[in-house]
Amino acid sequence: MSAQAAVAPVAIHRVLPAEEAARGHFYALLARLLIAPPDGAVLNALACAEPLAAPGELADAWQALVDASSVMDADAAAEEHEALFAGMGKARVSIYAGYYSGATAVEHPRVRIRADLVALGLAPRSESTEPEDHLGALFEAMRVLVAGGAGRSAATLAEQRRFFEAHVEPAAGRFFAALAAVPEANYYRRIADFGAAFVALESRSFALD
Repeated sequence: MSAQAAVAPVAIHRVLPAEEAARGHFYALLARLLIAPPDGAVLNALACAEPLAAPGELADAWQALVDASSVMDADAAAEEHEALFAGMGKARVSIYAGYYSGATAVEHPRVRIRADLVALGLAPRSESTEPEDHLGALFEAMRVLVAGGAGRSAATLAEQRRFFEAHVEPAAGRFFAALAAVPEANYYRRIADFGAAFVALESRSFALD
């Protein structure tokens, strides 16, 4: 073994506390459900999920989503996702953060999101065709910041808060409210209720730190 190999640094990533791991899982779930409809495996995993330990609005919304998943059909979920989000011009609900900020083309949040992702060492997946302000993509970015992944540790709480307050908080609550109000939303109304409760809890938690 060469001397150079012997002194090569080894990256050691700390084990996430249970609460932080749960936050990462919730961000991952919301990203998955917004980017694409749930397939049978996702619906089954949700249907078998345990109740949340702490009672409250988030626990109630989670249980409603679990119960809805136990009776939801994957084909019906795909049709609902298509009806709600397909097409930037004909979608019943906009899934893009820029829509909720009234952004102009010059001052569009995608520009700031792209710059912040680069600064944080993140980049869109090569296979992704969605713009950076897709809320599923923003939740996926938060998942990485909270839980780490792909050889990187979790971001600091300050970095998480800056990204959340700059890009997620201004749009997510309004998006979930709009989604819950659309008559075509059936299963996705349960997702909207859970997403709204989770984002509200994140907002309160960041405000306390």
